[in-house]
Amino acid sequence: MPTDTHADIDLKALHRALQLPRAIEEKKLRLIRQNRIAKWFSGYGQEAVAVGCAWALRERDVILPMHRNLGVWTTRGVPLKPLFCQLMGKAGGFTKGRDRTFHFGLPERRIVGMISHLAAMLPVACGIGQAAQLKGEDYVALTFCGDGATREGDFHEALNLASVWKLPVLFVVENNGYGLSTPTEAVVPIEDIADAATGYNMPGVVVDGNDVVAVVEAVRQAADHARRGDGPTLLEMKTFRRRGHEEASGTRYVPQELMDAWAQKDPIERFERLLLDEGVMTQEEIDAVKEELAAAVEEAAEFALAQPMVESTPEAERADVFAPAFAGHVAPDGPTSEKRFIDAVSDALRQAMGHDERVLLMGQDVAEYGGVFKVSQGFVEAFGPERVRNTPIIESGAVGAAMGLALEGFKPVVEMQYADFISCGFNQIVNNLATTHYRWGAPLNVTIRAPFGGNIGAGPFHSQSVEAWFCHVPGLKVVVPATPRDAKGLLMTAIEEPNPVLFFEHKFLYRSIREAVPDAPYHLELGKARVVLKGTAATIVTYGLGVHWALEEAAYQARANNVSIEVIDLRTLVPWDRETVLESLKKTSRVVILHEATHTAGFGAEVAASIAEEGFTLLDAPPARVASEDLPIPFSINLEKEIFSAQSKLRPAVERVLAF
Repeated sequence: MPTDTHADIDLKALHRALQLPRAIEEKKLRLIRQNRIAKWFSGYGQEAVAVGCAWALRERDVILPMHRNLGVWTTRGVPLKPLFCQLMGKAGGFTKGRDRTFHFGLPERRIVGMISHLAAMLPVACGIGQAAQLKGEDYVALTFCGDGATREGDFHEALNLASVWKLPVLFVVENNGYGLSTPTEAVVPIEDIADAATGYNMPGVVVDGNDVVAVVEAVRQAADHARRGDGPTLLEMKTFRRRGHEEASGTRYVPQELMDAWAQKDPIERFERLLLDEGVMTQEEIDAVKEELAAAVEEAAEFALAQPMVESTPEAERADVFAPAFAGHVAPDGPTSEKRFIDAVSDALRQAMGHDERVLLMGQDVAEYGGVFKVSQGFVEAFGPERVRNTPIIESGAVGAAMGLALEGFKPVVEMQYADFISCGFNQIVNNLATTHYRWGAPLNVTIRAPFGGNIGAGPFHSQSVEAWFCHVPGLKVVVPATPRDAKGLLMTAIEEPNPVLFFEHKFLYRSIREAVPDAPYHLELGKARVVLKGTAATIVTYGLGVHWALEEAAYQARANNVSIEVIDLRTLVPWDRETVLESLKKTSRVVILHEATHTAGFGAEVAASIAEEGFTLLDAPPARVASEDLPIPFSINLEKEIFSAQSKLRPAVERVLAF
């Protein structure tokens, strides 16, 4: 225990901070034994890590804790009564009953909440560190993970990104010996996880995690290193979890001699011996602090237990899935010029970045190279390398970093090189971005641009239409423009939208279509379909490349059969415009739903089901779904167009509906 390097630490105050989470732990364990609560993820015996980390940092620094880091919350001064309500799922907690324990953030305390997926918050910390750099401020981000989580891809993606960009991030590995029941040595092939830092060219430090003073000193040194602009540090805190993974699971898998050995290293008992040895506190003073804190915890816990269960309404729950939508729309106006689809996308990005310095572009090869499709060509010269940044090949890391940037007030746009690769960032999108506003009210202005679709003979990994994956996830908005005019206006809206938006751009359309597009910035409202062609005999509801297929079919039916087809472009899939579709069916009474994606569970199924539920009496024929075959997309353009593609199936479906 160091005794000559902590003169600037208020040891009495640190003792109080260390004792408070232990008092809460002891109360929670009593409640478990009394069968008054059912579950608790204990950090008993490793309190020094969370308390020491929080103690060492400045008020402006951001902490991203995990579920055993109770000491972060108490050291940051989170009030006990609402904290206990949160821990017990009672009214008065921080998440309105929507998530458990520490799965929430408190922006006013500079705490960002976790999700259950291990290591997922590490890339978010990178985005927060990037925000500090962009603002020219010296705050740091400290993020926790366990020893088991260091095997996750997000751990390595985050360390790599932080090192390459010299981000002010502290990665704290809480090595407590077990990942649930599996010993660390059974899954980690090295003794010290801190050795991983060498591969990422950053300092790696092993810290006695049961020595709170050592933790404080190590974190301070790492934070100073980051504030100087020298980049991240990996801190491995060696500690031990003396309770089960969660209390009901027990500790039978832990050898008793190991439990006994770590009991001798209890962080609170060690610190109290230091206080007594150095004459900082007497035993009576120590006991008085324990009694005072135990009484405060008892009062807060019993208060929370007496609170009612959380109640709500479907309307209230639905209302909190999204932050209030962007409402500052600028209507299309003024001179126009002919633009290809790709030009319109580029124009929207350029104007958004020119208007607002908070708009950033990240992705693979988006800077000097201009992106694989050249959407951002010339951007790095116009806006600088800090705002137009090449990321490593880390889809998950890039999306997580975008979330961190958004939490700090930026408007990041992430380009997926191909929509097919979005699967590598799936967890960050559907579990982190999508849920955050509903769980703890933080708006996330993140736009993910995804070039998608086939018709170009690119095979199964560069041609997929994956939009339906995300339509099933509450909290994401999904946009699929079909024309240059819509691409510009919808993208400019997406960039302003305080919710995560998946923006799918069809690769085949990039250079194959053009039209007059307003030169000035403008916005088109999300969730509003467009009647592209008016008709009376049947309605084709579609989006993306399907709009152009539908128009070709409508022209054929008019020419060959004197039949008038109405074509509706949904433009936005979440939310989608039911009213416009149902209004069309009042006139046509027949509907074909068309999309390029594969048939089973495609978005057309949602449209067809909604029509059947809400507009059945309007129909004179069953709704027809037209989609691509349930096959991986074949490389041969002949196989794609003649067998796979929905386009080849459209005419028979239209004629079947018309003839019914």
